[in-house]
Amino acid sequence: MNVHDWLVNIPFSDPDSDCRIIEVSFNRGSRKEFYRNATTHLFEKGDCVSVEGVSGFDVGEVTMTGELVRLQLKKKGVEEKNPDLKKVLRRASERDLEMMQQNKAREREALIKSRAIARKLKLEMKMSEVEIQADGRKATFFYIADDRVDFRELIKLYAGEFRLKVEMRQIGARQEAAKVGGIGSCGRELCCSTWLSDFKSVNTTAARYQNLSINQSKLSGQCGRLKCCLNYELDTYLDALQNFPDNAETLQVAKGTASLIKKDIFKNLMWYVLPDSNKQYPLTIERVRKIRQMNLQNNIPEGLDPVEVSTGKPKEEVESGFVDLVGQISLKTLEKADRKKKHGHHKHHSQHGRGGNADNAGGGRGKEGQPENAGGNRGGRGANPGNANPPREPKKSGAPPSAPPPDKGKRR
Repeated sequence: MNVHDWLVNIPFSDPDSDCRIIEVSFNRGSRKEFYRNATTHLFEKGDCVSVEGVSGFDVGEVTMTGELVRLQLKKKGVEEKNPDLKKVLRRASERDLEMMQQNKAREREALIKSRAIARKLKLEMKMSEVEIQADGRKATFFYIADDRVDFRELIKLYAGEFRLKVEMRQIGARQEAAKVGGIGSCGRELCCSTWLSDFKSVNTTAARYQNLSINQSKLSGQCGRLKCCLNYELDTYLDALQNFPDNAETLQVAKGTASLIKKDIFKNLMWYVLPDSNKQYPLTIERVRKIRQMNLQNNIPEGLDPVEVSTGKPKEEVESGFVDLVGQISLKTLEKADRKKKHGHHKHHSQHGRGGNADNAGGGRGKEGQPENAGGNRGGRGANPGNANPPREPKKSGAPPSAPPPDKGKRR
């Protein structure tokens, strides 16, 4: 979990009372621990520090300092004056960072070999991750197993293969998902890999209280277990369900026995269905209590008297002077305008191809790109080879030819 310290720039009246414990994360935030700052340096969030490790040192990143660390210590039940807390050695040097990168590069190969060795010994376990200390003296193997595993022989093989101290640590499926990370069905990053640190048990009862269908594929997270978010709103549903009557799963009416199918805590309605019918009847809480009281007195009402539930959204009042232009345009109007536009476009092309483009004395081109009559063919059709009516010959007379009409149809 990334925490922003809003008090980092505010000076304290008593600097000696400042918390000297910092939180350091390892392996891209998958593991966090507290260390005592016994040096004279003041570290800030994001600094790389070298801390005490197993028979050596380890390198991590500072994620939290100041008064927020005291709140985290109180939350996790760790004493601030605990002498068993490991210490910060120094600010990480270039040599420390270089050694850490070299050893981190070995983790992938070590994970592949560890899985092969465990499979060779036929152990019912899954190697999830390998974390090697920055100085390369210790390696922690995280594994998942349903039952207890005797890995004494496995540790000996690992120590001989990798030449370092081996530590085996069992984790659950939720912890594995937190280490791998990913995006949930809600579109956000997984809660277990960002801020959720305490994993509580989740069962299908939480889904039933919230009227969710018991669909294993939809209710399961990437870890294969039920989603942790099923517990987030469970208390709200339990408080709201206290107002609903108990022992109201069935009601006796004249048409038969009505069975309860769901409860709507937002509208305070209870939905029933009658036998030999798929229609659902919403009843108010007061009506259900009344029918229940009549059944206890051996009285059977004629009907359920359901209420009307409007499924559509109410129409918003239109303010004076406001016109919804978007709602006035329908799809048929757009299609009609599109057809009209295409029709005018084709008509315009036909006019150009037939009449108005043949007045070029040098001979233009017709609709099909063929050369027109060299004689000009004023005002007529182009000399298309496929035309059945050839152009007329001009009359031979002594009168001079009239002036040609203006070039109205000539292309520009």
